[in-house]
Amino acid sequence: MSMRILMAGASGFLGTRLVDRLTADGHQVTRLVRRPPRTPDERQWNPSAAQLDPAVVAEADAVVNLAGAGVGDKRWNDDYRRLIRSSRVDTTTTLAIAIAGLPAADRPTVLLNSSAVGWYGNTGDRAVEEDSPAGEGFLADVCRVWEAATRPAEDAGVRVVRLRTGLPLHRDGGLLKPQLLPFKLGIAGKLGSGRQWLPWISMRDWLDAAVFLLDRDDIGGPVNVVGPAPVTNAEFTRELARQLHRPAIMPIPALALKVALGGFAQEALTSTRVLPGVLTKATFHYTHPDLAGALHAALTD
Repeated sequence: MSMRILMAGASGFLGTRLVDRLTADGHQVTRLVRRPPRTPDERQWNPSAAQLDPAVVAEADAVVNLAGAGVGDKRWNDDYRRLIRSSRVDTTTTLAIAIAGLPAADRPTVLLNSSAVGWYGNTGDRAVEEDSPAGEGFLADVCRVWEAATRPAEDAGVRVVRLRTGLPLHRDGGLLKPQLLPFKLGIAGKLGSGRQWLPWISMRDWLDAAVFLLDRDDIGGPVNVVGPAPVTNAEFTRELARQLHRPAIMPIPALALKVALGGFAQEALTSTRVLPGVLTKATFHYTHPDLAGALHAALTD
């Protein structure tokens, strides 16, 4: 059945692809933008000032919020840390309060709100699912307040799904894009010890999961949107090198990462072994259940 979907973060790495997918599936997507609208499918808002016309939300059957400054886009300093947090919490709070403030008959039926596997912090070799508590560290703290900001909508009776997204694989962004040139030049390798776990997911499976969760009115709360078989950084490095037919023999020391990335270096070295408990129990079908297939799709699609 066709839905009217209101989306924040529609111009981002995941958002642009999800808009294309939903539109291709016959849904009507309205995009929230901070500038004056340029097309009929745009509506203006200002989440920094908590400004959003309730009538815009009342027109939607579902709300999808993928907004947030990229955690790997810039070197972290205090200002960028504040932006990472506020860009997520302000958008989520504005949407959740707007949804809750509507009469029950006018509320969207679901809020699909982005979160991240950063919720779990450093898990080492311990596998975690959705019932595991929040970890420690900057991103875990951000995820706690980010997810808590959805509460007004949930308290109003709206189904809220918190997408604890892992590392979607696509050559045009995310984890993969910045690695391609060094690998092709033969100057890449594992990060630090290489023992840290990476919760990857193919772009196709991430999109399929988002659509799946929009439709499944029996699923709410946190959902780990990751592949079923996490790998270590060393394993990821070997497989990417194999598919690119390039060597990967130059490990990047932790100290070099700290010099290059600042505060983000600690997150790049964090081990997060996350399993998709909710998706597995809901019998979600993965097109790319293993890393080799996911990387091949990421490099060729």
